[in-house]
Amino acid sequence: MSNLVGIVLVSHSLELARGLADLASQVAGADVRVEPAGGGPGGSLGTSGDAVREAIARADRGQGVVVLADLGSSILTVRHLLEGKANGHIRLVDAPFVEGAVAAAVVSSAGLPLEDVAKAAEDARGASKF
Repeated sequence: MSNLVGIVLVSHSLELARGLADLASQVAGADVRVEPAGGGPGGSLGTSGDAVREAIARADRGQGVVVLADLGSSILTVRHLLEGKANGHIRLVDAPFVEGAVAAAVVSSAGLPLEDVAKAAEDARGASKF
């Protein structure tokens, strides 16, 4: 299935974004596009609007993209990038970074629509660890 909802993981750290993308991809399977967008110039900590834009383009297979971000300024970067372009096709979700990414990827792998993938990410906030 190639028309699954894509996932973009925005972090201040490229290594964190890549590691979480690997985890979510392994859990959900190779059909779900989970794209990392992290770090600043030269491997520094930060968030790049260009990296986020490129990750969204790679993740988008026509069914929409759910975007998760790790901390405050990465959220601001995504919001700025999406400002004035809100068509419901790309959704920044208020979700825990790790649990939300995995939940979104698993629900996407089942072929469910954007709304369900976004809700799965957000609902992961209430997941108890024990």
